[in-house]
Amino acid sequence: MRLLDPILRARARMVREQLAGRGIRDPRVLAVMGAVPRHVFVPPERRAKAYADQPLPIGEGQTISQPYIVARMTELLALQGDEKVLEIGGGSGYQAAVLAGLARTVISIERHEALATRAATTLHELGIANVTVIHADGSGGWPPLAPYDAILMAAAAPRVPSPLLDQLAEGGRLVLPAGGRRMQRLERHTRHADAWRAETFNEVAFVPLRGEHGWND
Repeated sequence: MRLLDPILRARARMVREQLAGRGIRDPRVLAVMGAVPRHVFVPPERRAKAYADQPLPIGEGQTISQPYIVARMTELLALQGDEKVLEIGGGSGYQAAVLAGLARTVISIERHEALATRAATTLHELGIANVTVIHADGSGGWPPLAPYDAILMAAAAPRVPSPLLDQLAEGGRLVLPAGGRRMQRLERHTRHADAWRAETFNEVAFVPLRGEHGWND
């Protein structure tokens, strides 16, 4: 236990200073962020900075998002515990692990096979059984399992991919970064019948969304 104490202290400090100290209020989000071992989702050479206030590289040109951004996007989904959630851009699997503690089931789509395999392995080793990791282009969502109560996209799109809006259930929420290649704003789109209410929040910087409904290079 003594060897784990620095990790536990770092995680508690992350929740206290980076999350609660910056306005994250949902107690369930704070609790799950304090429970999920972020360091196991980070490459070994980066683990000393796992609980720092910054994103970290995870390979394939991708990153694990800054803890505050993970918490902020999760809080905007307003999960109650019985939702089916779609995550696009699964990366390391950390965001999926956070969502898994707050929802009934999570489908995580990752286009890089190596990352998808590693994420699935890490989640399995942690005993997180309500996440399914799929290696695919998720820019258009995942129609076979739609509709979803919540969708979180962890990559920046030039605009909201219309298939994602169509895959929301009634009352469902989509949270994503949308805007330019370098800077975006977090948006939340809530479905009401065949209409969607849009809200805009924090300015953010995400890696670009690739695929059919992402950026064209």
